[in-house]
Amino acid sequence: MATDETDLGAIMSERRKLLNLGYRLLGSLADAEDVVQETYARWYALSRQQQDAVESPGAWLTTVASRICLNLLGSARARRETYVGAWLPEPLPEPTPDADPADRITLDESVTMAFLVVLDTMTPAERVAFVLHDVFRYPFAEVAEIVGRTPAACRQLATSARRRIRTSRAPAPPSAEQASTIRRFRLAWEAKDITTLITLLDPAATATADGGGLAVTHLAPLIGAHHIAHAYAEIIHHAGHFTTFEEHPVNGLPGLLAHQHGTVATVYAFDITAGRIHHIWAIRNPQKLGPWQQRTAH
Repeated sequence: MATDETDLGAIMSERRKLLNLGYRLLGSLADAEDVVQETYARWYALSRQQQDAVESPGAWLTTVASRICLNLLGSARARRETYVGAWLPEPLPEPTPDADPADRITLDESVTMAFLVVLDTMTPAERVAFVLHDVFRYPFAEVAEIVGRTPAACRQLATSARRRIRTSRAPAPPSAEQASTIRRFRLAWEAKDITTLITLLDPAATATADGGGLAVTHLAPLIGAHHIAHAYAEIIHHAGHFTTFEEHPVNGLPGLLAHQHGTVATVYAFDITAGRIHHIWAIRNPQKLGPWQQRTAH
């Protein structure tokens, strides 16, 4: 017999969780939305008898979405070989007041740019096991069914992933402290104050840009405070007369937007420790900035 959970409302109420899961697994809102659409297409391809036989439609949807993501993560590695320059996760703006709650990504530590960049270094199985268990609190027995490994193997995958997180990321400072550092960086950058920029950057800082071959940017990461400061001063020298900056949260943490000709041309995310910037991620690929243009339209 069908339960109330198989009603349309109950099935569709799973959308937000699936979208949040997909974004954390893939680092792309557009891809996450495609996964959710494909998951629901598979559900509605079942006969009513098959749907009634599913004990927990919510768990079924999560399993299907996770497996689709697992397959996509495997194929993404091959696609990245032809990607022009560095690939970075798709940045998220804060939701607009009129946004459908079902379309909202929960902005917590697991979606910060620093966290997503580390997730992207993991194997597909590591990433899925870690996100399902550590972020969404699925027991390893259920993770094992999704990943196609034993519970013990999934536990090892999550442990390995956890180790990567610990070694790659320092505890984040309070948001107000990060915002202050970014404000000082913005003011120094606009003033082409290279000396101040250098003091705000960790000596071994890195700056990575993602243009995807569709926007002009540096293809290789910039390494070192002096190199980054001079390169960014050169950027503002050439683009400053038609670029305006806005301090705005990116993936839930303080960030910067560069506006050109009324649109968001670049989204900057930062990793800051002890008042110094360790990483800058600049996303310029216009295919990853759709949600930001929608925000500007509002």
